[in-house]
Amino acid sequence: MIKSHSLFILIIFIFGSCISNKRITYLQNLAGNEPIDLNEFIPYAEVDYVYILQPFDIIDVDFATSDEELVEAFTFQGARSMMGGGMMGGGGGSDIFYFTGYGIDKDGFVELPRLGKIKVGGMSEEQARDQVQEAINLYFKEEVFVRLRTAGIRYTTLGEFGSVGTKVIFRNRATIFDALATSGETNLLAKREKLFLIRQYDGGTKIHQINLNDRALLASPYFFIQNNDILYLEPRKIRQFGTADNLLGAVQLGLTAFFTGLLIYSIISGNQ
Repeated sequence: MIKSHSLFILIIFIFGSCISNKRITYLQNLAGNEPIDLNEFIPYAEVDYVYILQPFDIIDVDFATSDEELVEAFTFQGARSMMGGGMMGGGGGSDIFYFTGYGIDKDGFVELPRLGKIKVGGMSEEQARDQVQEAINLYFKEEVFVRLRTAGIRYTTLGEFGSVGTKVIFRNRATIFDALATSGETNLLAKREKLFLIRQYDGGTKIHQINLNDRALLASPYFFIQNNDILYLEPRKIRQFGTADNLLGAVQLGLTAFFTGLLIYSIISGNQ
């Protein structure tokens, strides 16, 4: 009788430790959604993906003209030497413009040499570039080209990712799967159906929930990530027994403890 109960408990423990394949497979046709067939065209959601510059962003502002000496006074001293001297690595979570760019203050202004403070917060990169262009045109009769940009797409991963921390994708547009790939993918203990996307908006923040298992994600307004997004993956309850890397060890330890207890119980029962 004891052996039967022990075997039953063992089976429950082993199967309870397993994770269903449906919980870890990306882009499934989930029940309740209209099926999306292979090779079917999936239009993007109609969302404005233009990033709006936020306070504390760092931007790069560069000037170009036929006579470089004319714009030297408008360039931060030492910035070009840093760029040419190998300080633009940008690996991992580093921002390639941290040492050479210009920070936007809490009121949305950026201060440039000679030009002073210019309001760029709450604008797109193109709108901010036009603002700087108007300011520089007051100094020169000939045309001066202005380039203004952010250092790619900067985002942060927390929770059950292969690698957590701040990452940078050096592109103007990136999907949620680009972010996952850059972060070392998710581990088996992550709730892939419950990814929280924390996104900054003008004047505040919103939390959105994403299901990575759902194929309908491809048409979601959150399929593309934006600058300063935070991605958080919740762990499953089994996470309390260990990480994905040491879960097998935890299961083996649990089985060892179980059979040791069973052996001790059998010895004690046999001596009575």
